[in-house]
Amino acid sequence: MLQFDTIAGLRQQLRSIRSTQSIGLVPTMGALHEGHATLLETARQENEVVVSSVFVNPVQFNNADDLARYPRTLEADYNLLDAAGCDLVFVPSVSEMYADSPLLQLNFGALETTMEGAFRPGHFNGVGIVVAKLFNIIQPDRAYFGQKDLQQVAVIRRLTKDLSFPVELIRCPTVREADGLAMSSRNRNLTATERTQATLLFRALTQAHKMLTGGHTTAQTKNAIKALFESYPAFTLEYVEIANADTLQPADEILAPGQTAICLAAHLGKVRLIDNLVF
Repeated sequence: MLQFDTIAGLRQQLRSIRSTQSIGLVPTMGALHEGHATLLETARQENEVVVSSVFVNPVQFNNADDLARYPRTLEADYNLLDAAGCDLVFVPSVSEMYADSPLLQLNFGALETTMEGAFRPGHFNGVGIVVAKLFNIIQPDRAYFGQKDLQQVAVIRRLTKDLSFPVELIRCPTVREADGLAMSSRNRNLTATERTQATLLFRALTQAHKMLTGGHTTAQTKNAIKALFESYPAFTLEYVEIANADTLQPADEILAPGQTAICLAAHLGKVRLIDNLVF
């Protein structure tokens, strides 16, 4: 596995590869886990060359404490990337990616006014900027993202369409622990007690799915999930929404197969957790 920390070096390496071999990209912010390994393995199966990036992108954080707490485990990340079949890894510094603070402002319309966008203003602008830069630098044929960040995938799909990036986006299923908790880099920041409590998210999603498919309305389902979280004072629920899985706009009823998403976000101690279920 080759490692690069400059844009120029990575571009030079990819220049000869691009004309003859397909490139799959797995963008990450590090603190890698088995969910990332699954993305890498899928990219390995579908492309001749796999590139990954490890970059904690400061412009997508609207909370300085959240940025400071984000786990950084670079040596372990290298080991996982290598074992999962990554060919090239791009690990730039902040100054390499942003010689100056970016002035560009991206507007994703209704996609950034609901759920994550409503609670994290400016977040998707930062996501859009860094992904656009990676697409421009690497020019992959395919890019792989996990379903756990469903709204992020929708934003990047819009970015790709609006800017005509010749990249196929692949949304891969959420990888879960044995007890249902969605794998996430932020899970490392949970205490042992909080880690046990965190399974409430998946239990809530499972209950919501059962209610919706059992004939309850979206309003009844959302109220039940809110009441569930209120019975666990360790949590602060930010939102629970039932939405179109592609547009992320609220849905008043179950949609076509694969189009209904139950999404939620909650704080547990100092850790903010998100999860979703698409059915």
